[in-house]
Amino acid sequence: MVSPSQPEASINSSTLPEESQQDRTITLAPSDGGYGWFCVLAQFLINSLTWGVAASYSVYLAYYLSHDLFPEGRPIDYAFIGGFNFAFALLVAPLATLLMGFYGVKTPMLSLGFISASFASKVWHLYLSQGLCVGIGIGLIYIPATSVIPQWFSKRRSLANGICASGSGIGGLIVCFATQGMIGTIGLVWSLRITAVIVFVVNLAATLLIRSRNADIKPSIAIFNLHLLTSYRVKLLLGWCIILMFGYITLMFSLSDYALVIGRSPQDSATVAAVLNLGAAVGRPLIGLASDRYGRVEVAGVATFSCGILVFALWLPSTNYAVLIIFAPISGSILGIFWAAIAPLAADVIGLQRLPSLLNIVWLSVALPCAFAEVIALELRRQELGVRSYTYAQIFAGLSYIVASTLLFELWRSQKGARNPV
Repeated sequence: MVSPSQPEASINSSTLPEESQQDRTITLAPSDGGYGWFCVLAQFLINSLTWGVAASYSVYLAYYLSHDLFPEGRPIDYAFIGGFNFAFALLVAPLATLLMGFYGVKTPMLSLGFISASFASKVWHLYLSQGLCVGIGIGLIYIPATSVIPQWFSKRRSLANGICASGSGIGGLIVCFATQGMIGTIGLVWSLRITAVIVFVVNLAATLLIRSRNADIKPSIAIFNLHLLTSYRVKLLLGWCIILMFGYITLMFSLSDYALVIGRSPQDSATVAAVLNLGAAVGRPLIGLASDRYGRVEVAGVATFSCGILVFALWLPSTNYAVLIIFAPISGSILGIFWAAIAPLAADVIGLQRLPSLLNIVWLSVALPCAFAEVIALELRRQELGVRSYTYAQIFAGLSYIVASTLLFELWRSQKGARNPV
């Protein structure tokens, strides 16, 4: 890994041996602040009201699984709907990047997915609204803004990105409690409609606030750069992203329903989801700070491995709610390491100019795990085992994190060897 203290020009010129002379052009160094902090605020709000809202689907999932709202609906349907939030948000990446090239990062906002979901009378209506439309809306907001923060920071890049990523934790914390409260008092329909209005207003303000440095950085306008896939380090990074996402989606979406399985109330189920997001809100800035100081790939690798160990040490052996409440914030602080680390890691590996191209490859690569992870988890669920019904899903999540961590440790070894040739 390139040391966070190295100048930006060194990052751009030494990461891939295949780089052309044009790619080695020295760009104007980030100021590590200035207007960049307003962009951090904007990205924080975007994460709060996109991924934070998507994370609150765990509350909807638990509600759908415990209520016979749609007679034709099966658990696998509700799992797919939640997966669609993530999958289509990432699959829309090429379109979002293309629109960013024409209109900048102030590209049109969130869809009317939540409002249309409030009128659903068939489960396929939820597929199109709360799944497809919400997912596309998230992608059109989040994707164009993702590559902006690394443009404004160098030494503090991971800290800035961690603060941004903590927005999804704060948003998830607030929205999980609010969603459960609204469902309990005014019902599912108005819960969806009120969420839609808040999401639209906040994201509109945030996207008007954000500003890129494309005029200085001059990033590649290519939506894809498949030549990046010839790099061993890029392959390792992509492998980490894909495998990790199976564990992340399984853990994030399953924990609320697991609380119901062990006999707790819907309010307790929402509390588990909320404290999970609280952990993310607190942990991600700390991960960013540690990454800038001790190394981005090293910290991400340790966090990934630790999350897998926590699954086996705390979640798997216990059916006690108190242990679940302890596990949720601790795991929450590191389970979403992907969102806190991917942009800084990708910038370190290939540089700022080709960052949008690599991020597009990343988004498309993790779309399938996002769509199918919770489906796999619910297929692994064995209801006849009672409170132990999630055993196989828990093992699946834990192994995903541990296997993914080995790829980052290999990336660290590869980069260390490149800096210290024999």
